[in-house]
Order: sequence, then C-alpha cells, then structure tokens
Amino acid sequence: MNYTSDQLPVRRRFSLPFCLNCESSQPLLNYFFWPRQCQTCGKHRAIRTWIVEAVFIIVSIWLWTSPIPRFSFFEGLVLLVYFGVVTVIDIEHRLILHPVSIIGAVLGLIYGIQLHGAWSTILGGLAGYGSMLVLYFFGILFSAYQARRRGESQFEDALGFGDVNLGGILGLLLGWPGVVAGLLLAVILAGVISLAYLIWTLIRKRYDSGLAIPYGPFLVASAVWLLYFTGKTS
Repeated sequence: MNYTSDQLPVRRRFSLPFCLNCESSQPLLNYFFWPRQCQTCGKHRAIRTWIVEAVFIIVSIWLWTSPIPRFSFFEGLVLLVYFGVVTVIDIEHRLILHPVSIIGAVLGLIYGIQLHGAWSTILGGLAGYGSMLVLYFFGILFSAYQARRRGESQFEDALGFGDVNLGGILGLLLGWPGVVAGLLLAVILAGVISLAYLIWTLIRKRYDSGLAIPYGPFLVASAVWLLYFTGKTS
C-alpha cells in the first residue's frame, strides 16, 4: 500500500522506490525496512507509512481470527489493500488514478460475479457509474454557478471523474440492488462528516468555502461496511 501510494501519484508507473522529497532513488532495504531515511536529503518517511502498516497488521489479525463468510482470508485482505490504496491517494492527492480504477474494475468483476452472479454485477456497475456520473455533471454546474457568483472565470470540479469510476467499481462489488444502499450510505457518511467538519472550522474561525473534501473514502467506507460487516449486499 505504501509503495503504491508513493509511486503512482508522482510517476504514474511502478519503478524503484524514491524519496518523495527529492525524488532520489532509495535502496530497497532502506525504503521497506530501515532506517527509512533518504540518503540524499535526510528526509524520513512520512508518518503515514507507519500508520498504514500498524492498521493492516491489526486488520490482518482480525481477518484471520474472525473470518468473513463471503471471502477467504486472502480475498478479503487483497480487497482491503485495494481500498486502502484508493483512500490514501485520494486523501493525499485528491486523485483516483485511472490505473487504480482499472485494477478496481477487474477486482469488482471477479468479486462481484463470485458474490452475485454476472447479471447483478454488471447491472450494479452500470447503476453505480451512471449515478455518480449524474452527480459529477451536477457538481460541474454547481461549481460553475458558484464561480460566476464570485466573479471568477475558472472553477474546480466539485466531484472528480475518478469518483465516477469508483462508483462503478462499488456497483460491481455490491451488485444490484446492493449498490443503491452503498451509494446512499456513502452520501450519508459524507454529509455527516462534512457537517461536523464545517461546524469545527466555524468554531475555530477557519472556514474556507473553497475547501474540497475527497469523496472516495466515503465510497470505500460504505463498501467495506456492506461487504465485511453485513450479511447481504444484494
């Protein structure tokens, strides 16, 4: 997860590990194990590295000791690693990259057909993609309207197209009609967290109307809840 999240947003491909600060190549032992400090600029790996590893040690133990009925240990872990990569990159870079989406679509088809059958999987994927596409165009119109009100000629999309792709992946995984619950849960989670953050910024007098909150983690959280903690998704 850490390697992928470091590599793809910067170079859009896999290569030898490099320092995110000065982009100099790093020995494998240094990068993956110790001391995790750039030999050129002296920069240490980000704390995210340690958080991700700690979380997935706990997750691996949980999956092993509390098996998920619909997944084997390996299947459940692979899907969670994928979700983790999507979440980390989206939080740090506000991106859901096309290579990541392609891998997600492949995983979505494999897992979805295994869970729901081909027809439900494809219908769920189309429904998820189509629903997010509608929200994407609505977000463009809303952002354009807001920019016009402020007298600005340029604006940032309220929802990235990577979120549209992720909506399709969510649909493949959850099938039809499970994707409906998945999208509704993601919207609720996004609304609750956004409202809480808005209140927090207002209290601290740091409100920023142009602040973008990544939507991918909410789609991921919804999928994880429905796939790992509930009995049925369709």
